[in-house]
Amino acid sequence: MEDEVAGSPWSRREVDAIVRVHLRMLRMQLMGQRPNKTEHNRLLAEELPVRNAASIEYKHRNISAVLMDAGYPTLVGYKPLPNVQALLHEAVAEAVNLDPVLDEAALIQVETPAETPLLPDLASFVVNPPKPKPMAAREPRLPWTASKLVQRDYLAREARNRSLGLAGELMVMEFEARRLHSEGEKRLADRVEHIARTRGDGAGFDVLSFETDGRERLIEVKTTAYVAETPFFVTQSEVAVSSAEADRYHLYRLHAFRDSPKLFMVRGAIGASFHLDPVSYRARIRS
Repeated sequence: MEDEVAGSPWSRREVDAIVRVHLRMLRMQLMGQRPNKTEHNRLLAEELPVRNAASIEYKHRNISAVLMDAGYPTLVGYKPLPNVQALLHEAVAEAVNLDPVLDEAALIQVETPAETPLLPDLASFVVNPPKPKPMAAREPRLPWTASKLVQRDYLAREARNRSLGLAGELMVMEFEARRLHSEGEKRLADRVEHIARTRGDGAGFDVLSFETDGRERLIEVKTTAYVAETPFFVTQSEVAVSSAEADRYHLYRLHAFRDSPKLFMVRGAIGASFHLDPVSYRARIRS
C-alpha cells in the first residue's frame, strides 16, 4: 500500500494507533500521573515500523493542535503544530467521543480550585511569548466552532474557574510589587492595586501597577494550567480598553500554573498581537 511507505501520508490504522496512545497519556496527565512518553512511544514505534521518532513526535504535536483548537487540554511536552491531514481530525473526534474517562478527567481538572503558588525567582518566571507556527498553505483553518470535537469546551470552563483566575491575579500582584521593589520603587510597589477586587470586573483590566517613572501600567491577567499557546478568552470591554489605552495596557499570560508557573507579557492592544475569534453573542428579542 502507498501509505505504508516511509514519508507517505499516514494511514487510518497508523493515525488510530497514535491517537490511542496520545489520549492515554493525556488521561494520565489529567489524573495527576506522569506518563512515560519515552516508553509509550517505544511501544508505539513497534506498531508503526515505517515511522521514525521525528515523524511520531510531529504527529503528537499535530494531535495537540487538533485538541487545542477544539477547546481541550493538551499533553505537556507536545506543543501544538498545525495539522495538514484531515484524517487526523476525524480520528481524534471519533476517539474522544468514545472516551468518557477523558471527558470526566478534563472536566474535573479545569473546574478544580487553585491556590496561589509561591512566586519563583523573577528571572526564571518571566519568559518570552511563544512564536506562532505558520499554517501550511494547503490547510484551510476552519472556525473552531466547526470542529466535531467541540462539545464541552474545557478551556472555556477553565476560563470561568474563579478560583484559578483569582490565584493568578494574586500572583501577578505579588510579582509587580516585587518587581518595583527590586528596582528601588518601594513607594510605587505599595500602591499596586487589585482593580478586579476594588472596582469590579468591568474596568477592562485586573491590576493597576506602575512603570519605574510612575506611569500607570494597566494589567489584564489570563491564567491557564496548560501550555503557553493555549487560547484564552477576552471580553469586549477588555479589547476596547486595550485599544484605547494601548500605551499603558499589558496582557499577562500565566501558564503551566498548577505545575511550574511561567509568565509572558504582551503590551498594547490585544487585537494587535492575537487573533480574535468571535465565540459568543449577546442576544435580545427583536422588536
